[in-house]
Amino acid sequence: MNYWLVKSEPGEYSYQQLEKDGKTMWDGVRNYAARNNLRLMKKGDLVLFYHSVNGKEVVGICKVEKEHYPDPTATKGDWSVVDLVPVKPLNKPVSLKQIKSEPSLQNIGLVRIGRLSVMPLEKEEFETILKLGDTKI
Repeated sequence: MNYWLVKSEPGEYSYQQLEKDGKTMWDGVRNYAARNNLRLMKKGDLVLFYHSVNGKEVVGICKVEKEHYPDPTATKGDWSVVDLVPVKPLNKPVSLKQIKSEPSLQNIGLVRIGRLSVMPLEKEEFETILKLGDTKI
């Protein structure tokens, strides 16, 4: 199993909306590194859901329900999507400030490459964020 983090502005699409919808197509990614990460996701991989811009915090856990396929919203180019389903919200959201202050999380993309919207995590990093969020899977 692999571990990931995806970012979304809560005004555009929030974790709460994902829970309401029950499933979403993670579309609109127009960054090659993020697209390549989407293509590496496998069914069953666990994903942390991060609210960017407003909130700047990890708020939930979801998982990959369907592996990558062509993005139907793309009018040109070679872009991909995956389908995500909610697993559970974190008991306590984990802020970017908390993540930046945790020594073991200094190498994650959220700290190093702030604009990347889909990024891999090591199992230990994923588990550290869950621990900070007082959440068990």
